[in-house]
Amino acid sequence: MPTLGVPELVIILIIILLLFGASRITGVASALGGSIKAFRKAVRDDDVPASKAETNESTDKKAETKV
Repeated sequence: MPTLGVPELVIILIIILLLFGASRITGVASALGGSIKAFRKAVRDDDVPASKAETNESTDKKAETKV
């Protein structure tokens, strides 16, 4: 199985550029970057309440044992 080298990749990129145009490629890249940024933010936001909920549960358990 042949491997892709730099010349082959350059040719593929040129063909993609000719087929779709520069403006469409930049639009797709921008949308992809925004999607990745939103995904990372959502993952980060989901992690924060989970850790706070765990600390609240542990303090609730300690309060129940003292009562």
